[in-house]
Amino acid sequence: MTKKPLIVTFLGKSGSGKGTQVKLLRDKFDLDYIGTGELLRERKKTSDFTGTKIAEVIDSGGISPTCVVFFLWMAKLEEFKKKTDFNGIVFDGSPRRIKEAYMLDEALEWYEWNNSVKVILIDISDEEVEKRMLLRANEAGAEKRPEDSVEGIRKRLEWFKEEVGPVINYYEEKGKLIKINGEQTIEKVFEDILKAIENDND
Repeated sequence: MTKKPLIVTFLGKSGSGKGTQVKLLRDKFDLDYIGTGELLRERKKTSDFTGTKIAEVIDSGGISPTCVVFFLWMAKLEEFKKKTDFNGIVFDGSPRRIKEAYMLDEALEWYEWNNSVKVILIDISDEEVEKRMLLRANEAGAEKRPEDSVEGIRKRLEWFKEEVGPVINYYEEKGKLIKINGEQTIEKVFEDILKAIENDND
C-alpha cells in the first residue's frame, strides 16, 4: 500500500463489471467504500421529508439531486477522516453528473485527498452491454427487472452518454482518467487496473 491514501472512482456502463472490480480492489487494499445508491437506499428508510422524497425518486426510477448526494458523501468522508487505519476510498459509480464531479473535487480537496485520486473507466461497447444485460435477464427468468428489456437497456445507455459522458470528458481533460478494456476476463481487467494504479503512482 502506498503511503498516501488511495482514492479511486469507478465509472462504467451497466453490465461493465464495475461492481466486481470495486470489490476486488477494496479487498486487496482494505479500502473504505462509498456507493451512492446504497447511501440513498439507506437514507430513504428514515421517514422524514428527505427520506420520503428519496424513496419517491428511487421508486420512480429517477436520480436524486446532487445536493442530497453531496450531503451523504460529506458525512461518510468526515467519518473516514477520523480513522487511524485509513487506507483510502472506492467510489462506486460516482460521480454520475458533471455537477457531482465538481463537488467531489472540492470535497476531496477539503479533506486533503485531492492528490491521490484515480478515476477508472471500465470501458465496454453498447453492443456488449446489451448482450450481457439480456443474458443476465434471461438467467433471472421471472425475477428479471423491467429495465433489463432491450428498450430499458438502451434508455440507460442514452442516460450514461448524456450524464456520465461529460464526467468522463472532464476527468480525461484533467489527465485523471484511466481507461480499462472491460471486454476481458475479470482477472485480466483487475490485472490491468492494478498496473494502471501502480504506473500512475510512479
